[in-house]
Amino acid sequence: MLFHVSIDARDPRRVATVLAELFGGEATPFPPVAEGSWIAHAGDERSTAIEVYPRGTELMEMPGDADAIGVPGEGGLCSTHFAMATRLSQDEVFAIARREDWPAKYRKRGGVFGVVELWVEGDRMVEVLTAEMQAEYLAAFTLDNWKRMLAGAGDERHRLVA
Repeated sequence: MLFHVSIDARDPRRVATVLAELFGGEATPFPPVAEGSWIAHAGDERSTAIEVYPRGTELMEMPGDADAIGVPGEGGLCSTHFAMATRLSQDEVFAIARREDWPAKYRKRGGVFGVVELWVEGDRMVEVLTAEMQAEYLAAFTLDNWKRMLAGAGDERHRLVA
């Protein structure tokens, strides 16, 4: 199952608002990845969402203990990514990444839910969630929690409130 997918658009707010309407959900700003991003929340039990970044945003792997970031496009990369569930363990996911010679690392998004950031062919990100990570995601990434996070100030701007 997919939890979320990302796309880019010329007018992220408008696109996210229309997609949220189709979901029967709500659109909100999505500042963690790229300025001007919006997210369409389905508001369902799986916290299904579509992240919408400004056209040309590229996701870039960051070295060491850091999350991927969105940067203005210079060609070659893109913002499209998705989060997927797996029945495999984290060690099994890393073994596959090593076998394929694809970069992969564990990240704790917003300090609340874990993902394995897997870079397919070295330049396309897939967030892989083990059973434990799926439970964290579903507990943290709700529309109500997102709205509380957006209402927060200062350093809490990019942190989900579980």
